[in-house]
Amino acid sequence: MLGMPKNVRQSLRGRLRAYWTLIKSLQALLLLITGLAGYLSARCPVTTLPALLALAGSLFLSISGSTVLNMYFDRDIDARMGRTCQRPLPAGLVAPWEALTLGLILSVAGVAWACLVTPLYGTVIAAGVFFDVVVYTMWLKRRTPYSIVIGGVAGGMPALAGRALGVGRIDIVGLLLALAVLLWIPTHIVTFSMRYHEDYQRGGIPIFPTIYGFGVARGIIASSTAAASVAMLAVAVAIGMARAHLGLLAALSAGLLAVAVVSMARPSQRADLILFKSASLYMLGSMVFIVAATV
Repeated sequence: MLGMPKNVRQSLRGRLRAYWTLIKSLQALLLLITGLAGYLSARCPVTTLPALLALAGSLFLSISGSTVLNMYFDRDIDARMGRTCQRPLPAGLVAPWEALTLGLILSVAGVAWACLVTPLYGTVIAAGVFFDVVVYTMWLKRRTPYSIVIGGVAGGMPALAGRALGVGRIDIVGLLLALAVLLWIPTHIVTFSMRYHEDYQRGGIPIFPTIYGFGVARGIIASSTAAASVAMLAVAVAIGMARAHLGLLAALSAGLLAVAVVSMARPSQRADLILFKSASLYMLGSMVFIVAATV
């Protein structure tokens, strides 16, 4: 790049920055952490740096690829929403064919790599891509608010895949981990949709707040938060988490539930924003505790 003209370098950097935006790096990182936590929860005796790199690489590629494909199929919706109209596709920074090609390459590469690691691991990863792109984005997102529940299965696949890779099978801990992520999704997405419900209306996306009302939406959030906490605590007990870590996880779960209850009792945009951020921190913290329990 040093030998390139300045304008060419700037253009290339801009294109790479646009591609990077397409993969939603923070979302990809959080899902990647759930996969690593699932794998490390198995206390696999053959854990090595190459194994961890294969897990991280295949997960990152498949998660990023499915996200780019989602951006491709949602580009018309994004163009109508103020929150998303500046994304690379509706803003014209990346051509649709470029996004489709990039998404397919990343997804196929991630799934193929995962299948080379083990067939079971690859199958779970492939299922995650299918649920995310086909079931959630292409089929359900524009039809029903329950898309986040059914299509949300994809969110639990990295954790399930990591656990399956560590123990060599689908077990109850892996299923509970996937369930915890699935139950956490309404807390994350419904809270976000309440904050931007007008945008979602412009985009023509059915969401719980606009169809059932904000009161019902907040009740769903509180219920899913409590259920996700129970599932995560069940995982902690099942993997033999030390009492100190278990106590901290319980306190973290109680804190998130308290924020959800306050948001329901005293609704406001500020409370919704706090709950949205708290939900992400809770999932990240829970996975960190699981990893810490294995070292």
